[in-house]
Amino acid sequence: MNRAASRSQSRDRQGAVTGLEPRLKPSRRGFLAVLGGAGLLRGQPKTFDVRAYGAVGDGKTLDTAAIQRALDEAAAAGGGARVLIPGGKRYRTGALKLKGGIDLHLADDAALEASTDPADYTAGRGLLLAEGAQGLRITGTGCIDGQAMQFMTGYSKTDERWEPKPFRPRMLALTACRDLEISGITILHAPEWTVHLLGCERVLVDGIKVRNHLDVPNCDGIDPDHCGELEIRNCDIVCADDAIVLKTSRQPIDYGPTANVTVRDCVVETRDSGLKIGTETFGDVYHVLFERCKVRSGGRGPTITHRQAGNIYDIEFRDIEIAAEHHAARWWGWGEAISLTVRPRASDGVVGKLSDVRIRRVSGRAENSVRIDGSKDNPVRNLLLEGVDVTIDRWTAYPGGMFDNRPTGPGVPGLEPHSTPAFSIRRAEHVTLKDCRARWGGQRQDYFSHALEAEDVKDLELTRFTGEAAHPDRDEAVVVR
Repeated sequence: MNRAASRSQSRDRQGAVTGLEPRLKPSRRGFLAVLGGAGLLRGQPKTFDVRAYGAVGDGKTLDTAAIQRALDEAAAAGGGARVLIPGGKRYRTGALKLKGGIDLHLADDAALEASTDPADYTAGRGLLLAEGAQGLRITGTGCIDGQAMQFMTGYSKTDERWEPKPFRPRMLALTACRDLEISGITILHAPEWTVHLLGCERVLVDGIKVRNHLDVPNCDGIDPDHCGELEIRNCDIVCADDAIVLKTSRQPIDYGPTANVTVRDCVVETRDSGLKIGTETFGDVYHVLFERCKVRSGGRGPTITHRQAGNIYDIEFRDIEIAAEHHAARWWGWGEAISLTVRPRASDGVVGKLSDVRIRRVSGRAENSVRIDGSKDNPVRNLLLEGVDVTIDRWTAYPGGMFDNRPTGPGVPGLEPHSTPAFSIRRAEHVTLKDCRARWGGQRQDYFSHALEAEDVKDLELTRFTGEAAHPDRDEAVVVR
């Protein structure tokens, strides 16, 4: 039985979810091993101090070989052996290959510093690499510094972003790992994705900090990709691109769906989406819960950007605070409070279904709409918005009056001129708005319009929806076309 088949035994077939009550039941199987780590093992795990293997830690000497020797001997010893990166020093390193059964521990203020020489990444395009590792832990209070500015060329004032060099490493690139824990550490200045988890299962990411530059492109925070039974909690993320984004990218190996994922109690700041599914959705994504999170600032609040053939269903966002604003045009996201969109990215592309989505108690302010937008032949189905309370206002000077449809297919404009209703729902079926409220801030723009604009929506139910148009003398509060 392949990996995808084994993981999908407990899944519901797409379309089987007909109600709007939560069906998310993330399995806790295997999490005890992650949470307990070496403490559950008999005896005291052996410590491998990288200094004993020749690591200097002066921020100049390349310590890759010394640290790798410590990692290899710890893995050979097994039993949760600890590889100690002592505090008070900066260890410059290229790519390191991690194996299972060890704890890479960054003690106190220890720092791993990414080498800026592409020749130091012959083991792979990432600083910390692992494949097929079971029982791997990356812990501590130290940091990993990606030195992003050393991988950039020039700065574009128009685009408000740095342009990258041809080579730039990811920070953590962990593939097909089991019983994985990443906790406590801080990751700084990633030149590309910060934490990429591909095909991993039974994963805990707890209490990490990400402090990336807000003008370096593609430096996502955490990217679970074809992952199952995963929890992300208590994380604090600052990055220019998507902060926490679930995906199922195109891969030569079938790693299965992304399923049984919980993201809770996280705070994020970004120029793109704060909490997101997509845009790479080649496989299924289901049984996902985002809860008690805060998008301190972002280009979009809760987001699902569906562009490929996978099916996305049984998704819930609840108890989310947002602040969504415009940025320079090259950054995706046009200040949408919430954004759920379905459309092909390629001209001949096939897009799967987006259904059974619940958005509960999302509140805050934004410069653009709560936006739900399916395709003519592929509407969003079975959608609940409950207790969504948003204030639409303007506080930046970027152009408004547009919807952001990016990414789009060839020849299709990414930005669509459109007025800004508080809630916009187009091309959807079986939609319920319950106890939702539209508000307007003090900087009402001429292009601000209805409290709710619904177009091509089948079976729309409004229960205690409140709000007036931004300009009541001109527009109706609720328009259904």
